[in-house]
Amino acid sequence: MASYLSSLCAVQVFFQLRQLRSVCRSLTTEPTHALVQAFISCRLDYCNSVLAGVADVYLRRLQSVQNEAARLVSGAHRHDHITLVLVGLHWLPVCQRIIYKTTVLVWKCLHDATPCYLADLCVPAHSVHGRQQLRSTASGTLLVPRVQTATGQLSFAINGSRTWNSLPADLKTPDTTRCSFKRHRKAHLFQQ
Repeated sequence: MASYLSSLCAVQVFFQLRQLRSVCRSLTTEPTHALVQAFISCRLDYCNSVLAGVADVYLRRLQSVQNEAARLVSGAHRHDHITLVLVGLHWLPVCQRIIYKTTVLVWKCLHDATPCYLADLCVPAHSVHGRQQLRSTASGTLLVPRVQTATGQLSFAINGSRTWNSLPADLKTPDTTRCSFKRHRKAHLFQQ
């Protein structure tokens, strides 16, 4: 994990940021934002559900990359408070971005918008025989499989189910569209 993140941060993303910094001096905010989304944010989002549950040391490195990208887009100085810049750009911090992407992937699994091998990992509590009378079946919760190892705790089957079960009940309604779920989920994460 450490070698992947160090190559991502140091070699790929910070190199792209240095290249973009020289180009973006002659651009306005909108094209700069589009370039940063195309070259930087997509690399931060790539397979970020794998990063769920990793140590904060690794997430801080990714957060520093996102902070530099936000400074580039907004024109903020190095000593400006970055939280206000991220909120102004409507960007979630890296740890919340991972949670957001995980819950969207679980939503897709529950609505048959993913391959079967992923959808089979998200088992609604009401679909298990003998659990039809429990309160958890009406609240839209998922079964969390039991595992013995710490590595197993990081799997999508465990982490995705726990993240989904921690959502408020109004976000877990089955008739929500994908766009409205994403909008409400992002708003909920901004409120936290």
